[in-house]
Amino acid sequence: MGYVAVKGGSKAIEASIERLKYERLKKGRIINSEDIEAGMRLLIDQIMSESSLYDEHLASIAIKQAEGSPEEAVFILRAYRSTLTRNYYSCITSTENMIVERRISASFKDIPGGQILGATHDYTHRLLDFDLAHEDPGHSQTWLESYMAKNLKEVERHPLIPMPKVKKYLYEEGLMTQYPENNTAPDDVTKESLLFPSSRSQRLQLLSRGQTGALLALGYAAIRGYGAYHPTVSELRIGQLPIFVENPLDTENMEDAYYIGDIKVTEVETLFPSSDSSHQENQTLSFETGFGLCYGQNESKAIAMSILDHCLETANPAYPTHNEEFVLMHIDPVEASGFISHLKLPHYVTFQSELDAVRKTKKEE
Repeated sequence: MGYVAVKGGSKAIEASIERLKYERLKKGRIINSEDIEAGMRLLIDQIMSESSLYDEHLASIAIKQAEGSPEEAVFILRAYRSTLTRNYYSCITSTENMIVERRISASFKDIPGGQILGATHDYTHRLLDFDLAHEDPGHSQTWLESYMAKNLKEVERHPLIPMPKVKKYLYEEGLMTQYPENNTAPDDVTKESLLFPSSRSQRLQLLSRGQTGALLALGYAAIRGYGAYHPTVSELRIGQLPIFVENPLDTENMEDAYYIGDIKVTEVETLFPSSDSSHQENQTLSFETGFGLCYGQNESKAIAMSILDHCLETANPAYPTHNEEFVLMHIDPVEASGFISHLKLPHYVTFQSELDAVRKTKKEE
C-alpha cells in the first residue's frame, strides 16, 4: 500500500509549488548538486541505501530537490528507480574480496591484518567547529594535496589487499554454530510481493533498504528491553566491493565475467552467545551470528540490521522485535512516510461521520 498526494484545486496546487521553489531560493544562494555530492557523503550513503539505488550523483540531486529532507529524497529516488529497466543480475560476490578502508573488531584486540580505524567521527570531540563557517578553498586544496602525497607513499609501502574474516578463526576452533550451505536463489522483494513467513533473503533485503532511524530504534529496543540482547561486534568493515556480471555467451565460466565497477559497502557481523539446552546433561555453548550489509558508510544502521537479523532468525514470540511482520512492515521509509503524510489529505467524509457520532452521544447524555 502506498499513499501519494491527490490532485485537486489546480491553481492552489500550482501556487503551493511556486511557494516551495521560493522558499528554496529566497536567500539568493543555489547549492549545486556537485557540492552536496562532495560534502555530504554520509547523507548520500543513507539515501542510496534506503532507495536501493547506488548512484551518488542522483542521490545528490534528490537531496537538493527535497531541500535536505531524507524521507522526501528517498521517495523521489525510489520513484525514479521504479522507472529503470533491469538488464542484468550481478554475479554472487564475496565480501572477503572487499578492499578494506576501515575495519574494527570489538571482540578481539589483535586481529590478522590489524585494526584499521579509517574515516569515522567516533574519535572526534563532537565540539562545534566554528572554523567550518569560514573555510578557505585555497587552504583546503593545499591541505588535500599534502595529505594525498603523504598517503600515496603509505599505500605504496602497504598496498590495500583483501583481508580474512575475523569469524573464520572462531569457525576453525569450533566455537561458531555451523549451518549447511544454502545455494537457493535469493528472492527479489522488488519483483514479488512479500508474504509471511518470509525467507532470510527477503528479510535481509528489506532490512538493508529500511529506514535508518527505524532500524536504530528497533535494534536499540532489542538490546535494551525486548530480549535483553548484548551482542558483540565480531567485525565491522567498510570498503570497495567489486561487482561482476556474467558473460551472456559463457554463463558457466566465472573467469570470463565482466567487471562493471566497485560499490562502497558497510558490513557487520555480530556475535551472540547461544546454548543447546536439548540435552541438559551435555549443554553446549557456542556463538551465533547476525549479519548486516548496506550501501556506503552506514555503520549504526548495519549494526542494527545485524541485531534484527538475529532477532528474526531466532523468532522469540515474547518480543515484538522478533516478529518478522511487525519489524518488516514498519521499517520501509516510503511506506512509513507516505502513510503518515496521507493524514494531511482531506478526510472530510470520515471525520464528519465520527463527529456526528460524538454529537449524538453527547446529546443522549
